Amino acid sequence: MLVLFETPAGYSLFKVSDEKKLSKTEPEDIFDTFFKDGKTASKNISLLSFQPFEDTADAVTAATSMLEGKVSKTLKSFLKKKLKKAASSSLAVADKTLGVSLKDAISSVNVVSDSKTNEIFRGLRCYMEDLFDTEGGMSAEDLRAMQLGLSHSLSRYKLKFSADKVDTMVIQAVGLLDELDKEINTYAMRVKEWYGWHFPELQ
Repeated sequence: MLVLFETPAGYSLFKVSDEKKLSKTEPEDIFDTFFKDGKTASKNISLLSFQPFEDTADAVTAATSMLEGKVSKTLKSFLKKKLKKAASSSLAVADKTLGVSLKDAISSVNVVSDSKTNEIFRGLRCYMEDLFDTEGGMSAEDLRAMQLGLSHSLSRYKLKFSADKVDTMVIQAVGLLDELDKEINTYAMRVKEWYGWHFPELQ
């Protein structure tokens, strides 16, 4: 089984060394069996390939596509190239929506997303630095720097390109004007009522 794991630095493809052992293991026991510690994780899961992003803009585009459950051109070409060379036809993904999109984009791949794959992704996140610190991967320091950079860029992107931002401000302004009109009318009626006790002819 191959595992598609998205990182702030790029797309990575991991391979489960013993698929028979995985199929016999219950979902609740997978983490303790395959990810007991860093050495056990490196023994059971190996980095097959890593496709780094070209720049920060490419990383932001890929991240937004992932959040929307869409398959980017970079991801599609990366998977097509690597799945041809790989013996395994099953691909584990974390997001079911992305899995459906991948199935439509690459019909030959068998996409898997269940309780077992969730435990595998849990282990990958836990020992990500150990698993990436191999030949063809990247160091823990670079990975943390990429995480920080992408989080800042993605936040700026969402704030800058929020389509509902202007509309929300207009709607709130109109609502505030309506509330002010109601309050002014209410206060005017109260003042007239109170002054009527002093000057009944006003009524």
